[in-house]
Amino acid sequence: MRWILVAAIGLAAGSGFFIAQALGVGSQQPAKTVTIDVGAGPPGPAGPAGPEGPRGPAGSPGAESCPSGSSFQAVQVNHVGGHIVLWTCVAS
Repeated sequence: MRWILVAAIGLAAGSGFFIAQALGVGSQQPAKTVTIDVGAGPPGPAGPAGPEGPRGPAGSPGAESCPSGSSFQAVQVNHVGGHIVLWTCVAS
C-alpha cells in the first residue's frame, strides 16, 4: 500500500516539472548569484503600524522581464534557520 503513495507523489512531482517547462517558467538562467548573510542578533521591539498606502499602478506581465538597468538574478539569503533563493530583478 505504501508503494501506491510513493508512486502518486512521484507522478505529481514529475507532472509539476513538465508543466513548469511547458509554461517556460525558469527558462532563463541568472547572470550572477547574489548572496546575503544575515547575522543572528536579538530581535528588536515591534514598531507602530503605519497607515495604509494608496494602491500602486499595475505592473508589467512576465516573470522574467526586468526593467532597464537591472537583470534577472538569483539572490541567496543565508539566515539562522537555513537559506532561501529568490529569483528576482537586481539593479546593475
